[in-house]
Amino acid sequence: MEAPRGAEMLRDFCRSADINEVYISVSERGDMSGIEHFSRLIDLLHTSNVRVEALLSSEDADEPGKHREKLLDHVRQILQFNQRHPRGRFDGIHLDLEPQQRPENKGAGNLRFLPGLVDAYRAVRALAEPAGLTVNADIQNKLLKGSRGERDMLLSSLPRFTLMLYELSSPADGDSIEQKAEKLRASSQKFLAMAYEDLRNKSLASMVIGLRTPDYGKLLPKMLDTLDEANRLNPHYGGWARHSYNDSLLDDPH
Repeated sequence: MEAPRGAEMLRDFCRSADINEVYISVSERGDMSGIEHFSRLIDLLHTSNVRVEALLSSEDADEPGKHREKLLDHVRQILQFNQRHPRGRFDGIHLDLEPQQRPENKGAGNLRFLPGLVDAYRAVRALAEPAGLTVNADIQNKLLKGSRGERDMLLSSLPRFTLMLYELSSPADGDSIEQKAEKLRASSQKFLAMAYEDLRNKSLASMVIGLRTPDYGKLLPKMLDTLDEANRLNPHYGGWARHSYNDSLLDDPH
């Protein structure tokens, strides 16, 4: 965003890639002093009908006390920003909470952190929704392998989640385009089925599926189309996301 015409480049990229929503990190090592710089960018993206979510990250916000309060304080700062900038306001909060990164939470089937994570999601939602903000959260597929009760608890805590479906393929794995697409098709359908199996709750989250540039390189747009083709009839499928850290913009000849 600090690059010359960076905001315009992002707007143009969203137009060309059929993107209607972006989420952008607003905190650097817990410092949100730079949040004021985003008002013009948000206003510019809104003119192209692109929603903007504020990305907040933490490895510890599942724990009650200072870590969760720090997250909630950041949410309050976003609400205050929106009050100051009614035109260039954020449309939502996007959470990247990763308690699974801590050593005590690693290992297959280890979901001991899930109740605290759900409590953090609900606490953010309680602040955001009355202020007109949506809430979405990135999750790994580990969370979809829990029991029926665990999945019900997770999927009823927020209106939307983004499944990070990473590392299914790589540009150098030797697979053909058709093989990569079939692997993605099968995996996306498997995880969507796994997430909602035997759940009867009527108010469950939709599921966006996120891919990243390093796994597919220039094939990424085709793989995003594959997700739509494979899942468009699934009522829980919420579309795709492409996770990019400036790589697409840097490669864009425009």
